[in-house]
Amino acid sequence: MTLPDRVRLPLSFDPARLRADLATVEALSWTDHFVKQNYEGRWDVLPLRHQSGATHPIMQAYTPPDATEFVDAAVLARTPYFREVLATFDCPLKAVRLMRLTPGSRIKEHHDHDLAADWGEARIHIPITTNPGVTFLLNGTPVAMQPGEAWYLRLADPHAVTNEGDEDRVHLVVDCQATTWLTDQLAA
Repeated sequence: MTLPDRVRLPLSFDPARLRADLATVEALSWTDHFVKQNYEGRWDVLPLRHQSGATHPIMQAYTPPDATEFVDAAVLARTPYFREVLATFDCPLKAVRLMRLTPGSRIKEHHDHDLAADWGEARIHIPITTNPGVTFLLNGTPVAMQPGEAWYLRLADPHAVTNEGDEDRVHLVVDCQATTWLTDQLAA
């Protein structure tokens, strides 16, 4: 099966409850994204689920290709709605984190080599906060994501993001195994 480069999943979440959980952890220490050549400004991460045994924040912020065991970070216990959202995904979850792009920042065009559901691993974006000044380009075409929506994006393809607005753009980002349940959601 060849899947499209973007699919809005037939799932929706309460934007107010997402923002409430974000507010409970927003003041914690976030980690700058570790691939600094891919962005200008401030792009940072708060891990909510990570590879088992990872103790360094950078190692908690992504999904290593060879990782097979993942655990919830302690901070996830503070966010009951995030836990409820994650429980709707009937597929093995890998790394899960909040990703924030501050006003005036940009993520340069790049691609993530292994992120395509066709190849077994998917990344789902659930916007929590955004603004009209945010532009997310995938294969050169904008993807207009709204708070509470859930989007599969084939990020093995070229993508870039700018935040020219006056408010943070924060997404709940879920890396997961592309099971039959997920591919059925993508085809719905």
